[in-house]
Amino acid sequence: MALWRDDNPETILYSENICLRHPSLDDYDSWAKLRFASRRHTEQWEPAWAEDELTRSAFKRRLRRYQSDIESGQGFPFFIFRASDDVLLGACNLNNVRRGVLQTADLGYWIGMPYQRRGHTRAAVRRVLSYAFETLKLHRIEAATRPENEASRALLLSIGFTPEGVARKYLKIHGEWHDHLKFAILKDDPIR
Repeated sequence: MALWRDDNPETILYSENICLRHPSLDDYDSWAKLRFASRRHTEQWEPAWAEDELTRSAFKRRLRRYQSDIESGQGFPFFIFRASDDVLLGACNLNNVRRGVLQTADLGYWIGMPYQRRGHTRAAVRRVLSYAFETLKLHRIEAATRPENEASRALLLSIGFTPEGVARKYLKIHGEWHDHLKFAILKDDPIR
């Protein structure tokens, strides 16, 4: 089994002006502040927040789930930090890793409001894709975005993802089921 997964829980990925690493309890304060400051923007694209979403105990539950995913090889969460000063910028995760005949995962990401449109998300996605294909030996990475999320759609297309259609009522976002555009990139596709 170890042949197909990264057994190093201390994985740190470097790219351009960012570094990515698995979240830790030390990140709580920065994460809670950034999520709170970005809520008005991110909540339109994400599942509804739990009542205790930004509490330390909820963050600890999140970390336990992340650790379980890493240990089982089913998920690889990364927080995005600015390399120059270690400021938290957002997150980029590989979720729902499926092995066997699929060798695929879902990609998810968010960037804090103060750091949008500066190339950080693009750099993070590109680096996580390299990690997925080169280290984890995955064959395919999928992503989904709501049709009205023009920035996310443009990002995926600019990196080399191919549109694959519409998934009707695909995810429950902010309390309602929404259609999503589905994208994928294969190991042999060029990452731009």
